Amino acid sequence: MDDERSQPRLAGPRRIWTPRVKPEAPRRERSLSPAPGETTPHPANASLWEGFLARENLAAALRRVEQNAGAPGIDGMSTKELRPWLHRHWPQVRSALEAGTYRPSPVRRVTIPKPSGATRELGVPTALDRLVQQALLQVLTPVFDPTFADESFGFRPGRSAHGAVQAARRHLDSGAEWVVDLDLDRFFDRVQHDALMARVARRVDDKQVLKLIRGYLEAGVMADGVKQRTGEGTPQGSPLSPLLSNVYLDDLDRELGRRGHRFCRYADDVMIYVGSERAGQRVMEGISTLVEQSLKLRINRDKSAVAWAGKRPFLGFSFFKRKTGWRIAVSREAPKRAKRRLRELTARTWGVPMERRIQAINRFTRGWAAYFSLAEGARPFSDLDQWLRRRLRQVRWKEWKRFSARRRNLRALGIPERPAREWAATRKGPWRTAGSWVLSRSLTDAYWREQGLAGFTDPYRRLRDAERAARCGPACLVAWEGPG
Repeated sequence: MDDERSQPRLAGPRRIWTPRVKPEAPRRERSLSPAPGETTPHPANASLWEGFLARENLAAALRRVEQNAGAPGIDGMSTKELRPWLHRHWPQVRSALEAGTYRPSPVRRVTIPKPSGATRELGVPTALDRLVQQALLQVLTPVFDPTFADESFGFRPGRSAHGAVQAARRHLDSGAEWVVDLDLDRFFDRVQHDALMARVARRVDDKQVLKLIRGYLEAGVMADGVKQRTGEGTPQGSPLSPLLSNVYLDDLDRELGRRGHRFCRYADDVMIYVGSERAGQRVMEGISTLVEQSLKLRINRDKSAVAWAGKRPFLGFSFFKRKTGWRIAVSREAPKRAKRRLRELTARTWGVPMERRIQAINRFTRGWAAYFSLAEGARPFSDLDQWLRRRLRQVRWKEWKRFSARRRNLRALGIPERPAREWAATRKGPWRTAGSWVLSRSLTDAYWREQGLAGFTDPYRRLRDAERAARCGPACLVAWEGPG
């Protein structure tokens, strides 16, 4: 395959590609004896490298990178600039990949806050490295994913956090109502490179692929302009990191299955379900030893626990028991985290038009409602709606600023002259005023719907109704109109 044919397909009308036949030009074949410094792929996986550099695979990887967007790496090149850059430089990149001289760039270190108040370190690759890693991911996923345990749900095709939570409820309904909640301390920072590569090599014999993967593991981190070597860890933020984490923890899944445990794992969140507290303590000790000695990872003893399942949330959801079985609910911490984000979006210091503010809020609330649509009970959603509308009333009150504007707008919204004057002149703070009867009556729910606010409850109910209709089929569409 020449350089031009292996270049990622660019935007434009779809065309059917037909190979050019050149009888006079003999087809170039890979030498059976490697040149100095090169490696030869294992015959069983000889197509893996070719599949990685195939035009269709690279074009799909480029589309995915552009869709995911994201911040630029250490070179400052954005994903929007990647396609034009490839027009000029892809032949050189491909030649370096084929020759084994391609060197991944260090990732850019970014620190983000965690819900617990701690921080999480992410590694942002360059746009080019994201393309190469995505292309690798697309050929490696069919190799590894079919071998993963059914109890593994994180970052796998056709699986999701909802599937993990529903599996957890099935374990609870089966009588395993105690949970061993394992917290792997800084898992992505502690993965041993040699141990990880040994596990990858169990199913991948292509030495070019293995060399490229190791190159990404050892690319290092750029922090404050200084490159730091990394002897362990798979930086979060790269396309390959989730797959490699599943490869590394697959041994844990297999051992849990061999011992007959009922469990769910989503990335590094591991929940093992047992029948009693005493059994949970035994499992905790045995699995902790396995994790620390065999996987060379650490268990966070402060965060790990053996507890009744109703007291341990999982992926933002909690569980409660009824006579008919266990039910799924929104955890207590989830609305608190949502409010932290909404405070940013409704900050009075963010000087944007209300229309733009509501658009940003809608993107968040619809995503939040979609994720937590698995929960039963609309109370958390309606409580968040009530709190959000008060935040927006506070913003609107500050926008009106002066006495005249406040009185005029209150009158236009149906407030009588006297209370409109009194409240326009109030010295109460914006938050307290936002909870008053006068703003609740003037800036009503209907008012905010007219402004385009989606909120939490309406999207949640629509998703629940759609899910209910999908479960019971056409019968849900029949409305009972009474006798006669």
